[in-house]
Amino acid sequence: MGDGDGPERSEQDPLGADWEMHRPAVFGVAYRLLGSVADAEDVTQDVWLRAAGADLQGIGDLRAWLVTVAARRSYDILKSARFRRETYVGPWLPEPLLTGPDASKPVLVDESVSSAMLLILEELSPPERVAFVLYDVFGLEFGRIAEILDVSVPGARQLASRARRRVAEAKQSTPQASKAERKRVLMAFRAAYEAGDLAGLVSLLHPDAVYVTDGGGKAFAARKPIHGGERVAELMVRVGRQWRPDRIDFVEVGGEPALVFHREGRVYSVDTVQITDGLITAYRRVINPDKLCASELSRLEGLPRLPGENPERGDASPR
Repeated sequence: MGDGDGPERSEQDPLGADWEMHRPAVFGVAYRLLGSVADAEDVTQDVWLRAAGADLQGIGDLRAWLVTVAARRSYDILKSARFRRETYVGPWLPEPLLTGPDASKPVLVDESVSSAMLLILEELSPPERVAFVLYDVFGLEFGRIAEILDVSVPGARQLASRARRRVAEAKQSTPQASKAERKRVLMAFRAAYEAGDLAGLVSLLHPDAVYVTDGGGKAFAARKPIHGGERVAELMVRVGRQWRPDRIDFVEVGGEPALVFHREGRVYSVDTVQITDGLITAYRRVINPDKLCASELSRLEGLPRLPGENPERGDASPR
């Protein structure tokens, strides 16, 4: 079945089941361009309203049309978001996106929704990011991309090529471990963190590891990244004693294993890691309440533990 083929639409429901089929792509392009679940949800709603009021009978490729509308709206937001990033208090990290069994809606998952990849995309100019995401991830033709960016088709190709080269260089300098390796290291890290085991934490952190916290000026967090495995480990032990979590759970965020810290009946932080040769080279913690309460993460308090977790300690076996 092609993207434009789908169940009959009615006057009451002009999109019919086609919307549910293509919604993950609409949300997916917005999230990859903006790095914000809340903004991506707003774009998705805008696209639905635009589509519901449009005459879609002559549109042969509905998916491409919806993705184009989402990308155009996201591009406008992205350009203003660059200014917001410059005035953001402390380091900025992508808003965690629940994927896997805890996600309430289907999500298109690939490497481009990981926190590491979103941070690479953040280094691109807005036109480069749009061209890369639309062509390399969603396979949109360059004619449509050129219209969105208001450039020529050769210009759109050049933007995508330049972005692809920059992404490849960044990925080569920061290779990612497998999901199983990240899960193994995170399990060991959680055990050491809960025990306040300084030596255990140091053994899991690369000597040049960096610790980045996103509090957005709305939660107590370091305003600058902290460098050095021993310094990071010492900070972790100190924070663990002062702000002892009620529990630490495993979830899937952006297609990769992550830790969710709970305190006082709410999600306190969502932590992801970058691992090279079995050691944590980057530890990223989102504690900005706007990024935790405004998204699906606020649902986690009421969700059952992941399959294989021991309710006494929250241990999770690799899946």
